[in-house]
Amino acid sequence: MKNYNSMKNMMTLIIGGSGSGKSAYAENYAVSVSQRKKKYYIATMQIYDEEGREKVRRHRRLRSGRGFSTIEQPVNIQDAAKMFEAGEKTALLECVSNLAANEMFSGDVPQTAENVADKIVRGIEELKEELSDLVIVSNNVFEDGKVYDSTTMEYIRAMGDINSRLAAMADEVVEVVAGIPLLIKAKQPD
Repeated sequence: MKNYNSMKNMMTLIIGGSGSGKSAYAENYAVSVSQRKKKYYIATMQIYDEEGREKVRRHRRLRSGRGFSTIEQPVNIQDAAKMFEAGEKTALLECVSNLAANEMFSGDVPQTAENVADKIVRGIEELKEELSDLVIVSNNVFEDGKVYDSTTMEYIRAMGDINSRLAAMADEVVEVVAGIPLLIKAKQPD
């Protein structure tokens, strides 16, 4: 097996449904690949109410003592790189579905799926170049087979495009199902 600790710009996409265990797996994965590198947790959730604040507090408690520096970046994901210190570093981006919703719905008029996907993928490409390891969490939001209103369907289209493009860019893709990680795409030998 390849020694990933010596690789540069390694990107892993961890995907799963709501409550699948993908976030816990991603955090453990990020810690394991970071070794002695600086670790960043890039949080994309916008906080609107007490429920959101409690969720953030709970997540911070769960990752306390793991060595992450938190960067709150609900939009313009590439701007998180401005907070990085020099040297080798690992970042856990949690999560793309929040980021996509924030980018799509933060203005007076929702952005198109194409514009949102392009902006997020470009931003993640920029982030990846600044990191030794980038671990990205994303949701499967389009597997229930239901048809929703046009705005929600546009969001689902954006997520499908983003997830597909990130999977193509990623060195590894892991799907977490009921807490079990399934390797979908393995790093190819050089």
